[in-house]
Amino acid sequence: MSATASLQRLGRLVVAVPYLWLALFFLIPFAIVLRMALSQSAMALPPYAPHFEGLAQLGEFLSQLDLENFRLLADDPLYWQSYLYSLRIAALTTLLALAIGYPLAYAMASAPARWRGILIVFVILPFWTSFLIRVYAWIGVLRPEGLLDASLAFLGITAEPLRLLNTEAAVLLGMVYSYLPFMVLPLFATLEKLDRGLLEAAADLGAAPLTAFLTVTLPLSLPGILAGSALVFIPAVGEFVIPDLLGGPDTVMIGKVLWGEFFSNRDWPLASAVAVVLLVVLVLPLVLLQRARLRREMAT
Repeated sequence: MSATASLQRLGRLVVAVPYLWLALFFLIPFAIVLRMALSQSAMALPPYAPHFEGLAQLGEFLSQLDLENFRLLADDPLYWQSYLYSLRIAALTTLLALAIGYPLAYAMASAPARWRGILIVFVILPFWTSFLIRVYAWIGVLRPEGLLDASLAFLGITAEPLRLLNTEAAVLLGMVYSYLPFMVLPLFATLEKLDRGLLEAAADLGAAPLTAFLTVTLPLSLPGILAGSALVFIPAVGEFVIPDLLGGPDTVMIGKVLWGEFFSNRDWPLASAVAVVLLVVLVLPLVLLQRARLRREMAT
């Protein structure tokens, strides 16, 4: 009986560890940022004045709750337009990464087993170099009369510089390049486990290769598509480095706005409100998607 009780306590401890991790590294930091977002900007260090310091003042604070920072986000077009632009760029990055990554992952999964490890190394090889250095390398490639323009002029394809740097196209190119491995690896993990016998059965039943792909391979690879899309879309929405280095004045993503509020304007409460809204925008669809998936699994 004691052994059973020990196993039960051990099981509860194992279950509690991820919740403790979430509490320490997500809930507590989020509570700090939310408290900061509900504060007022001040000439101090740190540059904000909280409306309450402890639980004793919490009731009084809730009775006169001030959402001025969140109202400013809705009233100022700079913020909500930056949110919409970031969502659009992240969605385009995800679609382009999926269009490039799916054939690449499928080819890797279809390769002989002895080559798959080498192909995975090639996919993750860019991570062996600093992210910042790789983005700076794209500046050398895309700048006027840079490597790309010089190569196209040498081949006689163009006579004038393309001037891709500081454009939305440069931002998309840099983001797709940077986040492509996050799409390829989940897709490869899913496609590698695909039972090839199902494709052979579909072919025996008269299905054309395209039909077999659409009815067998694509539905079975949907978990990899969703995982890869989430791994690309979520960090792409809040990306700061790539738009700052490769983009121009028209590529104002929410990450640049957030950085400007924190470090240039030193308006920490407003920057915290930007971060809270961004987190809600990202987390809420994931929660709804997870609940829909669980309901579908329970229904089946």
